[in-house]
This record gives sequence, C-alpha cells and structure tokens, in this order.
Amino acid sequence: MDHESHRPGSKVLQSMTQSHPIIRADAIVLGAGIVGVSTALHLQMRGRDVILIDRRGVGEETSFGNAGLIERSSVIPYGFPRDIKTVLRYAMNRSADVRSDWRFLPNILPWLWQFWRESAPALLERAAADMLPLIERSVLEHEFLMTQAGLLGQLRRTGWIEVFRDHRSFNQAVEGAAALEPYGLSVDILDGAALRQREPHLSDILIGGVHWRDSATVPDPGALVKGYAGLFVHRGGRVLNGDAHTLQQDGTRWKVQSRKGLVVAPDVVVALGPWSDTVLRPLGYRVPLAVKRGYHVHLRPTAGAVLNHPIVDVDGGFLLAPMTVGIRLTTGVEFAARDAAPSPLQLDGTEPLAREIFPLEDRVDPEPWMGARPCLPDMRPVIGTASKHTGLWCAFGHNHHGLTLGPVTGRLMAEMMSGEETFTDPRPYSIDRFRS
Repeated sequence: MDHESHRPGSKVLQSMTQSHPIIRADAIVLGAGIVGVSTALHLQMRGRDVILIDRRGVGEETSFGNAGLIERSSVIPYGFPRDIKTVLRYAMNRSADVRSDWRFLPNILPWLWQFWRESAPALLERAAADMLPLIERSVLEHEFLMTQAGLLGQLRRTGWIEVFRDHRSFNQAVEGAAALEPYGLSVDILDGAALRQREPHLSDILIGGVHWRDSATVPDPGALVKGYAGLFVHRGGRVLNGDAHTLQQDGTRWKVQSRKGLVVAPDVVVALGPWSDTVLRPLGYRVPLAVKRGYHVHLRPTAGAVLNHPIVDVDGGFLLAPMTVGIRLTTGVEFAARDAAPSPLQLDGTEPLAREIFPLEDRVDPEPWMGARPCLPDMRPVIGTASKHTGLWCAFGHNHHGLTLGPVTGRLMAEMMSGEETFTDPRPYSIDRFRS
C-alpha cells in the first residue's frame, strides 16, 4: 500500500491496483503558493484533514519572486494612471515601470479598459475601503503563522523607502503621503542627509525619500512559504504533486489526480494564482483574470556595502531589496502572454540605474527569474465560495499583494469554510461580482 495510507486520520481506499490508491481528505487545496499554503494551514487548525496539491514544489511560482514586502502601508490599490502623459509614456514603452508586448496588446486592451474605469477616483476609494480590512491585518497574520512555525526571526520591521532623483516627483510623493494621514500610517519624510543616515551607502544622486514604516519584510519569500508548509506537514498535512486541470466533481465530492493516486474530498480550494482561471473556465466561471509579469535578479553588493531597507527608486522604476543571497533587483510590470518566453529588457535597462544609487558587483543568478502576478481589474481578490457548485472555493487574484495577503486570506477562507463568524464581510471578494 502507498505510504500515504498510513498517515494518522487518513482514509484511503485501494483501487484496482496498489500503485493507484484513492486518497481521501476533508479538503483539497490546489496551489502551494503563499495563499494556498496559508489556507491549508488555517483549515488544518480547525480540525480539517487537508491535502495540498501543486504541479511543482512549494512556493516555486509567483510566491518565489516578489520583493519580500508585507505591505501594510499600501492602503490605496495600484490603479491605472489618469494623466495622459503617463499613459502615453507607458503605451510607447518609454518607462521602466511598465512594458508591453505589442503583439499581446489586442488581447489585454479590454482588460485595461475595465481596469481604467475601475480606477476612477470614486471607485478606487471604494476598492480601498474594501481592501483595508485585509491590508491592516497583513503583518499581524504573518506574525501569527511565523510564531507557530518558529520563523518569527525572519520578520524585519524596517518598512521600506521610496527614493527620488527629481524634486518634482519627490514633492508629489510628499503630498501623496500627507493625503494618507487619515489612515494613521507611520511615515517619515527624509531629505538627502536624513536618507543617508538610514542608508549610508546610497549615492547622493538621490535627493530624498519617503520611509513607510508600518510594512515588514522577509529576506527570502520562497523560503518563508516553504517554512509555513513545513509546519503544515509537521502537523499531519500532506503535500502532493498533481495536475489541477484534472479537477472533476463527482456527486458530492471533488477529485484530482496526483502522482500518488486519485485525491478525493468534499471541498476544494482553487488557489492557483495566475492559472486559476484555466481550472475554473471549464466549470462555467468567466473571471477577468490578467497577469502582470515581473522579473528579478540578484547582485552582489560591493564589499562593505550594506542595504538596510528595500528601496524603490521611483524615478528609475525599479526596486532593490536585501535578500539572503544578495541584493534583489526587481522590475515593474510587463504585459505579455503568461506563458510567453521571458524578455527581461526591464532588468537590463534598470541595472545600470541601480548601480548609480548603490554599489553593486556581478549578478549572482545565471538567468533572471520571471513570474506572473494574478490581477483582477477591480483590484480585489476572489475569496469565497463558487456559487454554481457545492464545495468549490476560490482564493486568487491578489494583484501585487500575494505575499502580503496570503495569511489573512487563509484565515478568512477557513472561517468561511468552517461556518465561523468572519473577521470582515467577505462579500466584496465574491466571484459572483463577475457574473454577466
């Protein structure tokens, strides 16, 4: 018999051959990124026998390649720019912030149009209000899971710093920070001297900065997700390789094929990030999910140079973050087909700019990493039940905040699935908002 059948509490029925058992559980979670792992953990804490299924290892897709920010200060979602100059600059690929594959633009234009409409001031304000209950608990829920997993030492309560080369953009950022005063965020405005007190090795080409202090960071996001999954397994959870596209409903249960056998459970959670729509579409759900691709590469700091905070060069259009293996250089957004070949032109264009502000040596990685952020045009994730089917649940579409919102999403999902009172109203995140 397969070794999975010997786990405590599991119910395994043998099929025609011993090499293909039927593996039973209370719930299946599809996707072993930060959202899926957090959901599995929170369900497990409520007494559920959970199986986590992914085609790859834990935390090896989108969750691997972010900037390591737990972004408590992002109380306003990233909307579509409203000024025509910025839009034209993006459209002409004249900004490091955004790059588009011209061949892909016809496919993404309807989504961009919807994104632009949802970014109107009144709608953006409503989106911010809907997202705030998740954002304001983001660091707390990570702290809870880190404490459970013995990983609290990885949490850095340093915040992050926007830095500026241009006085105009700096002044605009200062005005923007002042407009967020009603949210009670901790923000420091830094002139050039104050900036270099906090980051002594930054170049004096930078004239100032805005230090967002409520956010936290981690030095290896992929390792953090693996650490959470390690806690899940230690407590009796199972992680299997399998194909989410084999998902089928059979009466009152859901079936997914794994390498260890057929997995069966009454509840299934689709937490597949940018691939979620490919599983939901055959089931009759039309979700306007798009991807914003991004890249990173690690560079060695020059001997003796230290970076204490993640640094966003607003005018340069890139981010530098101190990570375990070096300084991570990350880019903005690339609009291209999710599975198209990598085109890390943004990295190549911003690396010389990064060397202008911080002393860097050679690249550590043999090749740049590429990932895809799952994005919805109204800037809210899908969290909750899929109303056309019994036992089908969704947790995806967190835009730029997957790492930030993974644990708080897992808590909300588990509360809903267990029939508990939820810490916030989940209706703004319902998949039904996309019904035609």
